[in-house]
Amino acid sequence: MQELKLTTRKQEELNDQPTIENVMYISLDKRWFIHKTIITDIKPLTYMKKVFEDD
Repeated sequence: MQELKLTTRKQEELNDQPTIENVMYISLDKRWFIHKTIITDIKPLTYMKKVFEDD
């Protein structure tokens, strides 16, 4: 089987994507299935300042 390699550009694109975490569990009273999704996106502070200044 041939091994595929990612280009440097593709690796950088993937690193810039948000991190997605999933947590699943059953409630203590065993009545509910809870599925929690956490999306973490890191941006430079200069970017955020620019976004808020334009409002």
